[in-house]
Amino acid sequence: MRVAKRILKRSVVAAAMAALAALPARADWGLLNMPEGVSDLSREIHGLHMLMLWVCVVIAFFTFGAMIFAMIRFRKSRGAVADQKFLHNARLEAAWTIIPVLILIGMALPSVEKLVMIEDMSGSEITIKVTGHQWYWQYEYLGSGVSYYSRLARESDIARQKGSGIDPAIVENYLLDVDKPLVVPTGVKIRMLLTANDVIHAWWVPDFGMKRDAIPGFINEMWISVDADKPGTYRGQCAELCGADHGFMPIVVIAKPRPEFDAWLEQQKTAAPAAFAATE
Repeated sequence: MRVAKRILKRSVVAAAMAALAALPARADWGLLNMPEGVSDLSREIHGLHMLMLWVCVVIAFFTFGAMIFAMIRFRKSRGAVADQKFLHNARLEAAWTIIPVLILIGMALPSVEKLVMIEDMSGSEITIKVTGHQWYWQYEYLGSGVSYYSRLARESDIARQKGSGIDPAIVENYLLDVDKPLVVPTGVKIRMLLTANDVIHAWWVPDFGMKRDAIPGFINEMWISVDADKPGTYRGQCAELCGADHGFMPIVVIAKPRPEFDAWLEQQKTAAPAAFAATE
C-alpha cells in the first residue's frame, strides 16, 4: 500500500514537472491547434472547434475520472467484492441516456448554424474557378478572361530532386511557394468553384478555415474572404492524396486591397492577349 502511494506521488510530481518544462513551448500551440484565420467565417469555425474541444475535454475528465476512481477505490486489494445482486438502476440508466442526448443537441445547434453560413454563397462579388491537375492548379477569374496555371516554385522543384545537392533548409518557403499565386481582394466575399482534370484533389488554406474537394466531372463550391485590414500572403496545400507528387502542389494566395487587386486584374487582362500573340 505504501509503495503504491509513493509511486502515485512520484508520478504526479513527474507530470507536474513535465508540464512546467513544457510551458516555453506554449508559443508553438498555434502549430498544433486550428488557426483562427483571417475572416469572420474562419473565426466562427475556430470558435465552434474550440467549443467542441472543451466539451469533449470536460466529458473525458468526468468519464476517465470516474473510471480511475472506481479502479482505485474498489480494487480487490482493498477488499472490494462484486455485488452479484446489482443488475440495473432505472434512474441511472435514464440519466446516462438523457444527458448525452442533451449534450449532442447542444452541440448540434451551433453546428447547423455554421454549416448554413458555410454553404451560403449569396453576396459574393467575384467567382474563381479552381481546377486541380497532377500536380498543379489552374485559376480562372470567370467573366474576366484571366486564366493561368500555378505550379511549384522552381527553387523548390530543383531542391527536391534526388541528387540536387541543395539543402532544402536554405530554400525559402520550401515546397510552400509557387510561380504564380492566386490573387484575391481583401474585404470581398469570393465564390470558389472547384473541380479536377484527372483525380481527386482538395484545395485547402488553413487561414481561410475552409477545405473542399476538387472532383473530376463535378463542381464543388465554397467561399472565402480576407479581412480588409489583413492583406498578405497565405499558404496551403492539396489535402487529398492525388499521386506521386501530391506533396508538391502547394497553394499560395496573395490578398491585396481592392484598388490594388483591380489594377492587377486589368494588367492580367492586357498581358494575356500579348502572351498568346507571342506564341503564334
